[in-house]
Amino acid sequence: MVSIQNLGVEFSARPLFSDINAVINKTDKIALVGKNGAGKSTLLKILAGLQRPTTGKISIQDEVTIGYLPQQMQLADETSLMQEVKKVYGRLLERKKEIEQISQQLAERTDYDSADYAALIERLSYLNERVEIEGAENMDAEIERTLIGLGFMRTDFSRPTAEFSGGWRMRIELAKILLQRPDLLLLDEPTNHLDIESIQWLEQFLSTRAKAVLLVSHDRAFIDNVTNRTIEISCGKAYDYKVNYSKFVDLRKERVEQQMRAYANQQKQIEDIKDFIERFRYKPTKAVQVQSRIKQLEKIVPIEVDEVDTSRLNLKFPPAPRSGDFPVTADNVGKAFGSHQVFDGVSFTLKRGDKVAFVGKNGEGKSTLVKCIMSQLDFTGSLKIGHNVKIGYFAQNQAQLLDGEISVFDTIDHVATGDIRTKIRDILGAFMFGGEASDKKVKVLSGGEKTRLAMIKLLLEPVNLLILDEPTNHLDMKTKDILKDAVREFNGTVIVVSHDRQFLDGLVDKVYEFGSGKVREYLGGIYDFLQSKRITSLSELERSRGKEPCKISGIPDKKPGPTKKALSYAEQKEQAKVLRKAEKDVANAEAGIVKMEARISEIEAMMGAGDVSPQLLAEYDDVRKRLENEMSIWEMAQMRLDELKS
Repeated sequence: MVSIQNLGVEFSARPLFSDINAVINKTDKIALVGKNGAGKSTLLKILAGLQRPTTGKISIQDEVTIGYLPQQMQLADETSLMQEVKKVYGRLLERKKEIEQISQQLAERTDYDSADYAALIERLSYLNERVEIEGAENMDAEIERTLIGLGFMRTDFSRPTAEFSGGWRMRIELAKILLQRPDLLLLDEPTNHLDIESIQWLEQFLSTRAKAVLLVSHDRAFIDNVTNRTIEISCGKAYDYKVNYSKFVDLRKERVEQQMRAYANQQKQIEDIKDFIERFRYKPTKAVQVQSRIKQLEKIVPIEVDEVDTSRLNLKFPPAPRSGDFPVTADNVGKAFGSHQVFDGVSFTLKRGDKVAFVGKNGEGKSTLVKCIMSQLDFTGSLKIGHNVKIGYFAQNQAQLLDGEISVFDTIDHVATGDIRTKIRDILGAFMFGGEASDKKVKVLSGGEKTRLAMIKLLLEPVNLLILDEPTNHLDMKTKDILKDAVREFNGTVIVVSHDRQFLDGLVDKVYEFGSGKVREYLGGIYDFLQSKRITSLSELERSRGKEPCKISGIPDKKPGPTKKALSYAEQKEQAKVLRKAEKDVANAEAGIVKMEARISEIEAMMGAGDVSPQLLAEYDDVRKRLENEMSIWEMAQMRLDELKS
């Protein structure tokens, strides 16, 4: 489908990567991995046609469509959410309009045997086939299902896109790309602006409904659940593994060990040759052998070891000064922006040494409550900060707040005080900014490098309450592991706002869920919290947005509200009629699914017996696409039936 041949990229005559070769097939789900700055985003831009390589080429089969989600984007502000998303169906709507025009022509013409009439019939047949495959009849339902899956509410559909924050704008663009159903999806850090529920919805979509996928992500659980192939860019080369990320880590370790043995052998060979040259350089009888060894030395191609040098990355928070027993005490805290109540009645107490997670859908108030704790926002109720509490705060946009026009060294020099100023080079070296890297301007750093630099600023003074708001965005996996170890060893109190399940696992001992204007406490780690919801995919949470979070064992229910008025006979009859229709819609969709699955099994059996004719392959592709549409119809019908029954 897509072929990458001898691809190379240079910046300022310095190679980023070279001689990359790979083939992307129709059903590949590929994780593109490598350390920050290895060239992952650059490769995606080249595949998307937004950047030209220095050498090599990309070959794409005819009719193959590509959808690309970058890390940063611009979104138009003159439309509503629904209007913006419907733009992806522009070609489909044009086809439907052409169908109407051709149908009108055919109704008016009488030259049934002419070549023009036959051409119109053929064109109409083609257009009808494409419209059926692309799901025109199911367009509105598909848009609704996708937007709700990504965390939007139905009340958001008519809102102008100008009202949405950067993270929600990213979701709008992601929805447009998913609805296009491209043959190849290129996703650059798609989970950075998604909450846990939406990430798990996206996992399900990519695993079951997307075609080929090539994604860059530092969310280990996400790529493990989605991908079945891993391509690593390391030391300017690409290494292709036909396994998911967890298995790749083991195989990569074996490869690096082999490279290190080969490197050690080569170094010994080089030392032996240099030894010989030095010993016999001035002996005329050995002149020929010396010249031979010099030429041999010049021909040796140095072996590069792909191991990412994180041994120098020494992340350790300073010892925390002792604080009071209760660093944060919230009592009936509330926050509203105008008429919009973000949360209300929030009460909890953090004990010294607690490590807790704030989780929940975006927009439910996690970062808002953090800003209340930081006294950056006013609020109602009581929020007390304990005795001798010193707060260290890492905001979501901390890396973007850095001055891009100054150097890495100057960034730290401007905030360092006292004896620390004499150790800036050592500190930067510990964070992999040693040597020339400390003189780079901040604006040329990758997202992960900027995050590391922002983290250094946080470490320059001792704190005992650490608040980290999405600290892992843009960090590669090894650096995330090092940060996790450092937070785990920190002897103060920690609040982590994060959607990264793997990062939170084993780190926090308490979870606060934000939802529907309330905050609920769950004792245990992140997977204990997910298990307590009695769900694995969190799809139930997606459907229950706007309902109160699940009840915690041991916490009494609130007093029931007023009972609903009894329905009249006519209303009951109408309700039963609507319910029967919903049940019939579900049954019809299920019957269609069974029929198409049976045909797919028949075709697969024929293909297994050796029949791979173009007609059969075309039918196979057509039935699979129709099955996807029928699944969407069934899902919406089932959701409608569930709502009616409840």
